[in-house]
Amino acid sequence: MLYVIIGEDVENSLAQRLAARPAHLERLHALLDAGRLFVAGPNPAIDSNDPGDAGFSGSVIIAEFDSLEAAQSWADADPYKAAGVYQHVTVKPFKKVLP
Repeated sequence: MLYVIIGEDVENSLAQRLAARPAHLERLHALLDAGRLFVAGPNPAIDSNDPGDAGFSGSVIIAEFDSLEAAQSWADADPYKAAGVYQHVTVKPFKKVLP
């Protein structure tokens, strides 16, 4: 089943985000290589694809996991969480309807 993982950033955490990004992307690439990643990306803090120093307000990941518990466990181990980038992470089941 698909699950959405919504990470909300701590304000002014761009430096921590950039430092933890390689490890964060490595985990996402593992999901992608396993055919389990539907979509992933950050939420720019401003209305721009390149927010520069404004940074990001969070991230969204939609991926396939065996259960809600497995998705939560994966989210809890995210390097952004360990680095203090995320102040809150929500994990919910996701049902794709369109397209």
